[in-house]
Order: sequence, then structure tokens, then C-alpha cells
Amino acid sequence: MHVFIVIVGLLASILLIGVILLQSPKSGSGLTGGMASLGTVQTLGVRRTGDFLSKTTAILAAVVMLLCFIAQFTIPGKESSKASPESILQQSVPALPGAPAKTMPSAPSTPLPPAK
Repeated sequence: MHVFIVIVGLLASILLIGVILLQSPKSGSGLTGGMASLGTVQTLGVRRTGDFLSKTTAILAAVVMLLCFIAQFTIPGKESSKASPESILQQSVPALPGAPAKTMPSAPSTPLPPAK
């Protein structure tokens, strides 16, 4: 389930990037000028194309944010961390059978002289 949500989120974010690039900036025609050859400007009109792209941007942005929020709760392996409050580093590792026990060396009883 998590992989599906992440893939849909990636596709929605790629579509969002494309829709943002198609919008016309305030000082130029942007990439919507190139859409005139495709016939979309004649079908929707210049003003309606801008409105459609603005609404599509808002909807895709909301979908991307929602999918990111949902994906957080579907991360696999999250249930096992609730069962044991200790981390893996805090748990003791069992010794191998037949292996000598490793112990830390004791501290020297007399201080060592400084090196010259």
C-alpha cells in the first residue's frame, strides 16, 4: 500500500510541475503560447485556459500534500517499533556458541608516565 501511495504521489508531483510550467507569467506568454498550436486555446479560450491551469495547480498541490501525509502513516515496519520500546542498539546481542566471551580490559592500577 505504501509503495502505491508513493508512486501516485510522484506522478501527481510530476503533473504539478508540468501544470506550473504551462502557466503564463505576468510579463510574458509562458508555455501557454505554445499550446495555441495544439488547439487548446481555441477550445477553452485564453482566459479560461489560465483559470483551468490555476484550478488544476491548486487541486494537484492539495493531492500531493494529502498523499505525503497519508504515506507517513503507511510506512511498513512501524508496528514492530511499538511492540519493543528499546532500540536495536540497546538490546543485548546473544554470544555465539563456542566463542570466547569478550570483556573490556581493566583500567591500569598505576598511572602511566607521560610519553617523551
